[in-house]
Amino acid sequence: MSAIPALNPADSSELAAVLDGVVAAVTAGGERLRERYRPTARPGSLHEIVRDLDANDEAVLAVVKEPLLALRPDAQWAEDELAGGALPAGEWWVVDTAEGNINHIHGMSDWSVTATLVRDNAPVLTAVHVPLTGDLYTAVRGQGAFLNGWHLRVSAKSDLKAALVGTGQARPDDSEEALRRMGASITAMLLSALVVRASVPATMQLVHVAAGRMDAFWQFSDVRSDHLPGALLVSEAGGTVTDTRGEPWTLSSQDFLASAPGIHPRAVEVLTGLG
Repeated sequence: MSAIPALNPADSSELAAVLDGVVAAVTAGGERLRERYRPTARPGSLHEIVRDLDANDEAVLAVVKEPLLALRPDAQWAEDELAGGALPAGEWWVVDTAEGNINHIHGMSDWSVTATLVRDNAPVLTAVHVPLTGDLYTAVRGQGAFLNGWHLRVSAKSDLKAALVGTGQARPDDSEEALRRMGASITAMLLSALVVRASVPATMQLVHVAAGRMDAFWQFSDVRSDHLPGALLVSEAGGTVTDTRGEPWTLSSQDFLASAPGIHPRAVEVLTGLG
C-alpha cells in the first residue's frame, strides 16, 4: 500500500537517465560535508550551533544546487528544508544539504546529503549519500529501491512485538503538543514493540526501514525533507507509507508512518490509540 502513484514507462526511463547526475551532485555535496567533519567537534553555545549549522548548509548548497537545477531546467527549488505542506504543481527539488546536521556538528556519525525530485507533490526520484560509509541509497518511482546497486526489501515481520521501530523530533521548535504526542507514542510503542529508537534525522532511520533493518518509523510532523526520500525508498522496497491513521500519505498530511506491511495495521492501532 502506498499513496505514491505509478509512472508510465517513458517517464520512468527518463528519470532513470537523470539519476546519475543526481548521484554525482549528492556525492559531491557529501564530500564537501565530509571535509568539514570533525569527530572532536563540540559546539559550546546556541550561537555556535546555529553558526555551524548554517555554515554546513551554505557549503553544500554551493556544490549541489546549480548541478541539480541544470538537470531539470523547469524544476523549482524548495528553499526552506524545514518547511511542510503541499508544493505548487510541477517539478520541485527538495534537498537536505546536511540531513542530520546537528549530529555532524557534534562529531556524531548519522548524517547525509539528500536530493528528491518531486512532481505534482509526489516523489519520483531520490538519492541519499552517507559520506562516512560511502553508502548510496537510490530510487526511481516504479524501478525499485537500491543500496549501492543492490535491491532493497523491507522486513517480512508480521508481529509488532518482534519489531524494531523508531521516531524522532522533526524541528528544534516543535510545539509542546507535538512533543507530548511524540512522548506518548514512544511509551505506547515501548509497551507494544520489541525495541524503540528515538533519534534524528528521519532519513537515517527510514533507510533502515527500506533495507529491512528496522520495521517502522513514524513522526508527528509534515517536514517535507524529512519524509520524501524515505517515503520513496520504503515504498519502492515494498513497504507501506501512510499517515499515522493509516490514510494515504501526501505532502498535505500532518504526520507520517512508514513500515513493513506485516506490522502496519498494528502500528496504526497503537498510534491512533494515544487519546
